Amino acid sequence: MPLSARYMLLSALGFALMALCVKLVSRYGIPVFEIVAARALVSLLISYVDIRRKGLSLWGHNKLLLFARGLVGTLALMAVYYSVTTLPLAESTVLQYLHPVFTALLALVLLKEQVHLSTALCVALSLAGLVLMVQPEVVFGASSLSPLPWPSVMAGLLGAFGSAVAYVIVRKLSQSEDSSVIIFYFPLVALPLSLLLLGDDFVMPNGQALMLLILVGVFTQIGQVGLTKAMQTETAGKATAYSYAQVVFAVLLGWVFFDDVPALTTLAGGGLIIVGALINVFGRR
Repeated sequence: MPLSARYMLLSALGFALMALCVKLVSRYGIPVFEIVAARALVSLLISYVDIRRKGLSLWGHNKLLLFARGLVGTLALMAVYYSVTTLPLAESTVLQYLHPVFTALLALVLLKEQVHLSTALCVALSLAGLVLMVQPEVVFGASSLSPLPWPSVMAGLLGAFGSAVAYVIVRKLSQSEDSSVIIFYFPLVALPLSLLLLGDDFVMPNGQALMLLILVGVFTQIGQVGLTKAMQTETAGKATAYSYAQVVFAVLLGWVFFDDVPALTTLAGGGLIIVGALINVFGRR
């Protein structure tokens, strides 16, 4: 297995465990912005130590693009955390993997790139899978099928869009910046912004909630390091396929910890989204 694939699997596991901890700690009444702030504080400390250990400058070279990556990533993280706390793990995770659709649209609009057949198939399958997951009664015409709540779905879609933008920026920054510096700017922006939005809604966590908040930061850091390392390798495109193991991890964790069994419509819609994304990864090859 290529080294990039191993990094991507590590990233998928880290993000799946992060989502689990976010959902668990939200049951203690901890607000989303407080979870983001706690995650940012832990990651900021870990990133700072890592950069000092490497003897690098904290601020990097392309400060404007680094800040943009931090801001986009922060907004996407807030949306993803809201989706995770209000949807089952499997559904919220699958929604995040709509980012290839947004990446393709961004490339078409901003970069004037040609839309390949594989990309068109990815968009079509992903949209079909989204409708099947979100509005199953439209497909099957059965009122007994429960649609997903739209605010949570929209948050998941916003998170996927932000992830698409962040992936493009990270790929550009990887040409000139060390992975630790790229990761450092994420919590550097997220911490003050989340505290500002939290305002007076702070909830003092008990011992279990505090441990979960720390684990949110630790597992996110593992996911970020794995993703950034994978993106910096020559075989990053192929390794992207391994990131979809996060969906499998999410299904298993949701079943074990919350007794969540995904509906058949979720499995079918999620399958279409993942197949479409894999076609986009390998189709041009």
